[in-house]
Amino acid sequence: MNKRLEKKLKGLPTAPGVYFHKDKTGGIIYIGKAANLRSRVRQYFQNSRHHDPKTDLMIGEIADIDWTAVETEVDALFLEAELVRRYLPRYNIMLRDDKSLQYVRIDYKSSYPTVSLVRRPLDDGSEYFGPYINGYGVKKALRYLRRAFPYAVSQPLNQKRASLYYHLGLDPGLEDGRTSLEEYRTNLRKLMQYLRGERRVLMKQIERDMKKAAKAKNFEQAARFRNQLFSLQALSRQVLFGDREIQDVSRDQALVELAELLAVKKPPRRIEGFDISHISGTDTTASMVVFTDGLPEKAAYRKFKIRTPGNDDFAHIFEAVSRRFSETNVKKWGLPGLILIDGGKGQLSAALAARDQTGHSNIPALGMAKRFEDLIVKQPGDGFAIHRLPEGSHLLRLLQRIRDESHRFAVSYHSTLRQSRQTASLLDELPGVGPITRKKLISHFGSTGKVLNAPSSELQKLLGTKTGARVAHHLKALR
Repeated sequence: MNKRLEKKLKGLPTAPGVYFHKDKTGGIIYIGKAANLRSRVRQYFQNSRHHDPKTDLMIGEIADIDWTAVETEVDALFLEAELVRRYLPRYNIMLRDDKSLQYVRIDYKSSYPTVSLVRRPLDDGSEYFGPYINGYGVKKALRYLRRAFPYAVSQPLNQKRASLYYHLGLDPGLEDGRTSLEEYRTNLRKLMQYLRGERRVLMKQIERDMKKAAKAKNFEQAARFRNQLFSLQALSRQVLFGDREIQDVSRDQALVELAELLAVKKPPRRIEGFDISHISGTDTTASMVVFTDGLPEKAAYRKFKIRTPGNDDFAHIFEAVSRRFSETNVKKWGLPGLILIDGGKGQLSAALAARDQTGHSNIPALGMAKRFEDLIVKQPGDGFAIHRLPEGSHLLRLLQRIRDESHRFAVSYHSTLRQSRQTASLLDELPGVGPITRKKLISHFGSTGKVLNAPSSELQKLLGTKTGARVAHHLKALR
């Protein structure tokens, strides 16, 4: 062990947080999490500690360590997936058994909202958080959060009494009116606020609500707020993961490199990535993803159904950026510090033309071509500069992550539009079903795909016995 490493080990705090091991080149080879950073990291260097061969191999490569302290282990968990997807430290991949990506899905707009874990996000109107690589950890964290914000995990069928989970304080009890839908959604908004990392703001808000309810002598409501507050405070005292590792968080050098590239003192806080998706010019969509301080802000993502016809990526990018910088959207969303375009010189030129036409020529823009991962920067005049970042560059990893996320989001929306158009045409063929009934079906089930798979009993309950049975019969033939 070198002297620098020895000195670092002595300076480790006892707080919860994330740590990362580096090799002699400074590359991140492993990222982990601990309830007590000092205790956990020192275990790697104890001779009496038994390690498996792969861990011993990793320890032999450690030349430096670094860490980031956080307030709670839950906070570290909800940061983990983002940067591990960006950096993919090789020993995290080698040592990890649970590699399945999972998302927290909250169908907030549903008539019976639920919270669940899914493998793949869909463009179905639900709120998604993630992806999280540690399925074990996120499930355990959600169990603790459910105590503070009771939620349903599924809609009970033909159940009129509150479930056992309601009596345990884990379910809102919508089925027999123990909680109103409006009150339940208010609770879910708080849960989503926590998942977005706004824990401090949320706790202050709950404390204000508690005092307000007590002042109004609404002591039952004040008690509920008090219990929420206590549950959130207790999260910081929970050892959720112990020695079971989850990977993630390094200090974000990518933003420092970005500021150097753009020749600015401070890196842009808000970066927006744009991409186009279509098949032969049909169902063309554009995505706008938002990364704030290097991390995705999924609530700020936007999508555009492109109106310009044909197979013309340049025109489509021009339309998307023009609509983003419209006066209305600038008022609603503010302005980015940087826009990243998925494409080469042609796509970047189209985006710059739209940006300039809307009067925002001061906002920097970059293009990123897929083939060689070239970074394209507009020079004064008509020229472009091409930067080829080193393969291990933090900035390259960040820009690739934004580019890939904008592509995923665009493809997801495009797939939804194409499927909706195809299934909508099937609903048009249903005998005796007019526009009003079709709208009623889609409004109730959420999508045309779900209508096709709806059970006969639910269709009869919604449309009446005769009409529901007839529609169910025709839908069965279409499956």
